[in-house]
Amino acid sequence: MNWQSDAGEALLVLPPAAASLDEAHAAIELWEHYSGKTLDPAQRLAVQVMMAETADGKWAAATTGREMPRQNGKGDEIEVVELWGLVQRAEAILHTVHDAVLLASQAQQRMLSVLEGHADLRRLVKRKWQGTGQQMIEMRNGGVIWYRTRTNGGGRGVDDIDRLVIDEAQHAAEEHLAAVAPTLLANPNPQLNAMGTAGLAGKSDWWWSVRKRALGPDPGAFGYVGHTAERVYLDDTGQVVQEPVNVEDRDLWRRSNPAMAAGRGQGLAFLEEQLRRLGPVSFAREHLGVWDPPPGEGGSDIDLKLWASLEHVEDRRPNPVAFAVTVNQDHSWATIGLAGRRGDGLAHVQVVQSGKGTGWVIERLVELVASHKPTGVALNPSSPAGALIHPLMEAGIEPVMITGREWAQACGRMWDAIENRKVRHQNQPVLNVAVRAAGRQPRGDAWVWRSSMADTDVEPLEAVTLALHALGKPAKQRSGKVYV
Repeated sequence: MNWQSDAGEALLVLPPAAASLDEAHAAIELWEHYSGKTLDPAQRLAVQVMMAETADGKWAAATTGREMPRQNGKGDEIEVVELWGLVQRAEAILHTVHDAVLLASQAQQRMLSVLEGHADLRRLVKRKWQGTGQQMIEMRNGGVIWYRTRTNGGGRGVDDIDRLVIDEAQHAAEEHLAAVAPTLLANPNPQLNAMGTAGLAGKSDWWWSVRKRALGPDPGAFGYVGHTAERVYLDDTGQVVQEPVNVEDRDLWRRSNPAMAAGRGQGLAFLEEQLRRLGPVSFAREHLGVWDPPPGEGGSDIDLKLWASLEHVEDRRPNPVAFAVTVNQDHSWATIGLAGRRGDGLAHVQVVQSGKGTGWVIERLVELVASHKPTGVALNPSSPAGALIHPLMEAGIEPVMITGREWAQACGRMWDAIENRKVRHQNQPVLNVAVRAAGRQPRGDAWVWRSSMADTDVEPLEAVTLALHALGKPAKQRSGKVYV
């Protein structure tokens, strides 16, 4: 077989029992003729993986996965398969999307534009339903496709399907899949096609299970095509390893976005603007296919090898500097963190002091303010450290308040600094332990630090995170000043 395997994919699993690509090639020819579009090599490969057949004419892959950054043509790929299924195989197809009914409507409209754009296909359509939440196209040969949003009852009324499509798979929840997957059981040759962008922290447990299957040594009747800038693999213990990605590497941009290599889309200029709009973390997720860490594996979300490589202390003191204070939940331990600007322009972070209780904190901060003249002393007023606000002000220090959404921004700032190698540290055990326990807890559309280990606090990391954010705040935006 001649797989279209020169598409620059970063993660590829070909169905092991594949014996023929004839139907895939015929489906591509049909779709290209009626849509007026041409698939690029990456898209052709994805269709081949979905439609490869065994020697006895069944799908070689019972399940397929397709990961790729946004705006690279996943919709066209699945449309090829669905059009063939409706017109040539009289398939019953359930196409599910995330919780936006608009997405289901858009998918139906795309298919209708192909079917109704030509008289010889239009006459094959028996009826269509376009009501909200009830989108459907039925063919005269018995083929039918339903478009549904995923809910706990998303498969209700659909008893027997040939193909289950999980669109926007990064949002697919186990309970939603439980409502639709049983509809495949009655079919002798079913297939599940999952497709999505990079996995999201706290939302993509199932999507990660599909990716891990692709990374594993024996995936079975399975196919997967992934375009991503990250190198990802399982270590000897079966844990996922995601190597750091250089977001500034334009060659990675091209390899991760096959539409760019094929000359489609808005090209490099669009991605340059997106990097400015989104920032490095969101840009890496949306346009480079860099996944948030997988769930349920414990340990740190921070790359510990990368963290270790960032150890370095200059001979001169960092200047300017900012301090921050954190307190654990039962007020039994407090930490003062520092962030400063090095001579080479990079940030420096360290724990100044960490100790039992909070009785020592005010006196120590007064000393530090007097000797370092910092730009600010930060704390989160909604955290246990909020109890220190009044004592600090009595001591002449008006703290910089960092709370709510700004705290999430502070965590993102620290993450970016680590990922982009813009920060250095002193290799302190107290900080290293916190980094090893650091996880990320979703908060709205962002996240904040949390401990992934039940017996380990991450307050030292939170302290330097707050200090780094305070250091980077323009003076006019600071909610407090330091009086010395």
